[in-house]
Amino acid sequence: MAPVGYLQLGKAGLTENFLQTLKTRFDKHRTIKVSVLKSAGREKKQIKEYSEKILEELGEKFTSKVIGFTIILKKWRKPVR
Repeated sequence: MAPVGYLQLGKAGLTENFLQTLKTRFDKHRTIKVSVLKSAGREKKQIKEYSEKILEELGEKFTSKVIGFTIILKKWRKPVR
């Protein structure tokens, strides 16, 4: 299992295709870094909203952390409280 996967979030934002790609990446990676491009928005508040929406879609076995313009997503074996 590769340690870290990478994705870019562009001007289309959180589309079904992006979320599906993200879910399939977790088959091979435990941690994924999503870099938010300028065209998707560079406000901290908007990046935090993206992070929350991604977690809603992925489920309770995932956590996220926002550092700068990057969202770091991690998959756990058990649901996180």
